[in-house]
Amino acid sequence: MDLNKKFPGRRVVITGAGSGLGRALALEFAKRNWSVAIAEINDERAKETAEMVKKEGGKAITIHCDVTKPADLDHVLKKVLKEWNGVDILINNAGVASAGWFEKIPLEKWDWIIGLNTNSIIHGCRSFIPYFKEQKSGYIVNVASNAGIASLPEMASYNATKAAAISLTETLRIEMAMFNIGVSVVCPTFFKTNLMDQFSSPDDRQRKLADTFFGNATVTSERVARHTIQSIEKNRFYVITQKDGRNMWRMKRLTPELYFKIFGIIYKTGYFDRHLTKLLKILNLVG
Repeated sequence: MDLNKKFPGRRVVITGAGSGLGRALALEFAKRNWSVAIAEINDERAKETAEMVKKEGGKAITIHCDVTKPADLDHVLKKVLKEWNGVDILINNAGVASAGWFEKIPLEKWDWIIGLNTNSIIHGCRSFIPYFKEQKSGYIVNVASNAGIASLPEMASYNATKAAAISLTETLRIEMAMFNIGVSVVCPTFFKTNLMDQFSSPDDRQRKLADTFFGNATVTSERVARHTIQSIEKNRFYVITQKDGRNMWRMKRLTPELYFKIFGIIYKTGYFDRHLTKLLKILNLVG
């Protein structure tokens, strides 16, 4: 069903919409004449996105929001209800990236990434679900990552938070069905975004690897945003835009032992460091 027919109120809240995928989503909704609430901790970036939304034909409000604070998400809901008298879609998009050998990741970095990648989704859902249940409609989109499926090495903290995001969204998909509330989880592989802006790793080597993978990405944040909206229209749960991500998802689900054996050999032989980008291209050609 067409998104505007599905939600005639045309009101969406997007966390972390000041840049990257969040901004791309905001602009895609703007092209459909939606009202977009930009819930963002960086006020300057939020203002930039708001201006871009208006130029694309949408309406925009900016709301200062630290997604690690439950009260801020409560405030976002109150603000949009006051401004728009309702809300149709919540997109929990805010997040950060990290890497590092498991034992070298400082405990404070675990707390940092769990707060931004996992707790932020919990806070957003806890704030908005009671309202969606009351109005007997709504849609929740949680932005995770294929990292939560693939569990590639030297990314333990990032993988864990994204796997948690996928799992809690799977649970919500079932729980929300009886209330006419749709739920989707976005699981892209590498795409052109600004995720490296707040990247954290105790090892420069891992930053260089991540820079290479993101730098060689051919898929844009705009494409992921369009696919996300198409998935909302179809009430599709898993939003996995790239073919390499879909193939890894299938392989791990269907033949988990083979999956771990292959990637264990790839990592052990050093192929991971030298040729992961090539491997992802091969996976894009399979299936």
